[in-house]
Amino acid sequence: MDWLQALILGLVQGLTEYLPVSSSGHLTIFQEFFGITADDKAKLAFDIVVHVATVMSTLVILWKEIDWIFRGLFKFRMNDETRYVINIIVSMIPVGIVGVFFKDYVEEIFGSGLLIVGIMLLLTAALLTFSYYAKPRQKEKISVIDAFIIGIAQACAVMPGLSRSGSTIATGLLFGNK
Repeated sequence: MDWLQALILGLVQGLTEYLPVSSSGHLTIFQEFFGITADDKAKLAFDIVVHVATVMSTLVILWKEIDWIFRGLFKFRMNDETRYVINIIVSMIPVGIVGVFFKDYVEEIFGSGLLIVGIMLLLTAALLTFSYYAKPRQKEKISVIDAFIIGIAQACAVMPGLSRSGSTIATGLLFGNK
């Protein structure tokens, strides 16, 4: 991978990460376009660097929300922030199960080419469209059950091309969460 390819891939990651589209799917498409193979060590190092950069930028951009959560959490009593953290932890359980028990299968799917990525991008679009037109009854708070089901949607989004943010946002909207 040369510097121009890395720059373009970094821009793709940066532009798609905060949208409800699959940044990983788009990276796969561009890596295929550039002929960067799955066994390329530079590709793995690049993927790690851009994802670490994404986490760091998320911390900077969302600092006020993160600070709000930690301030409430460290009051050591049940409050909205503590419930929010509990829901986050519950929502991580399904993806943790997928990571522990289905890691090899998921890695195999990631190397299966653009057909899977394309199908999953279309599935993301269909899910987002359906959630846009569905009119569930609105509710103020996310329940623990909702958080777990949203976590299942996130676990499904380990598929290349299926957006994690898109699937979790759409699932939350379908449950009537704001």
